[in-house]
Amino acid sequence: MTPVPQTMTAIEVSEPGPPRALRPAKRPVPELEPQEVLIRVAAAGVNRPDVMQRKGAYPPPPGVTDIPGLEVAGEIVRVGTHAMSRSVGERVCALVAGGGYAQFVAAPAVQCLPIRAPLSLIEAAVLPETFFTVYLNVFERAALAPGECLLVHGGSSGIGTTAILLGRAQGARVFATAGTRAKCDACLALGAERAILYRDEDFVAVVAEATGGRGADVILDMVGGDYLARDVAAAAVEGRIALIALLGGAQAGIDLRPFLIKRLKLSASTLRPQSIESKGRLARALLERVWPWFEAGRLRAPPIHARFPLEEAWRAHELMESGSHIGKIVLTVATD
Repeated sequence: MTPVPQTMTAIEVSEPGPPRALRPAKRPVPELEPQEVLIRVAAAGVNRPDVMQRKGAYPPPPGVTDIPGLEVAGEIVRVGTHAMSRSVGERVCALVAGGGYAQFVAAPAVQCLPIRAPLSLIEAAVLPETFFTVYLNVFERAALAPGECLLVHGGSSGIGTTAILLGRAQGARVFATAGTRAKCDACLALGAERAILYRDEDFVAVVAEATGGRGADVILDMVGGDYLARDVAAAAVEGRIALIALLGGAQAGIDLRPFLIKRLKLSASTLRPQSIESKGRLARALLERVWPWFEAGRLRAPPIHARFPLEEAWRAHELMESGSHIGKIVLTVATD
């Protein structure tokens, strides 16, 4: 095995600003806490929170590195004294609170998941952030059941494509909103029953018609703002709305009476600040329930729209901010 150097290439935010604020730099290879493993990174996923961090709107939690990046895949090269469930040489993907845009990253051992066939390292690198998020909010908090109707906003995004794939694997009927015909076609190709071009169609009316007036049992919303009132209108009796981002704004004026009449539930969460124990529990749930779906051919990784070398992370951020991508964006990492 290649020795672990003392320094590594990492991407740092020189100061909050545009994509070009992301610059390669030399940093020390992370020291391990007892419960952590050191991963030689082969690939790292790019996510919307990374963009927000670069802009100065989503700082890392206290004690977490300023290097962006929330998900990686690679090979374990060191194991902490309290992380003996993992072994050197093991290929894993991992959810991290930061540090993924680098050649090496320290990750809590309990937040690592094994990479098994048919997944490649590149495919595995784009799983943790969206799979942890969708599983927590759609499967646990909103309790999506087989046969129910799931409405996914932003269906062509990384979160959206993941939600479509997981919803179909669960046996749910999936509807998705998207902003272009090409993005709608991509949602349909992933298994959505109906893709709604939100600029031309009213998702409330479309879902009502497709479900015989019943509505959506679960709605995954990363928009917020004025979408929330429309979510309430689109929800079925006993419906559950899962709010995970506020791309459309943080303020919403809604009539609360439908919550009472329909017996609705609204839940909201962010993943990054949660404890290692909480994320470890989610990792175990994914390993037990979702990972077998890959092996059985019931589930595949979200589509990867583009790959960029680590040193060109700024290009990945430009693409994400353009909104033209479908699925995930990944950084590939070379070892010196």
